[in-house]
Amino acid sequence: MDRQPREEKRCRHLRNKGMYIDVEPDPEVPSMSDGFCWCAHTQNCLGPDGDAVCKEDCGTQRNCFEAV
Repeated sequence: MDRQPREEKRCRHLRNKGMYIDVEPDPEVPSMSDGFCWCAHTQNCLGPDGDAVCKEDCGTQRNCFEAV
């Protein structure tokens, strides 16, 4: 059975602090991610459409979405 990885629809403007850490994850160290995201287009926690920015909601259903 040939399974392809699930294609993730992620907005090119979605940012989080984990994107700026250039080290391999260490399974012995708990994640320091606070889950906070922001929009690179607006530079705050609200997208251009006025809705909150988060990994779960910044997808194809929003009119401001731009694929990676």
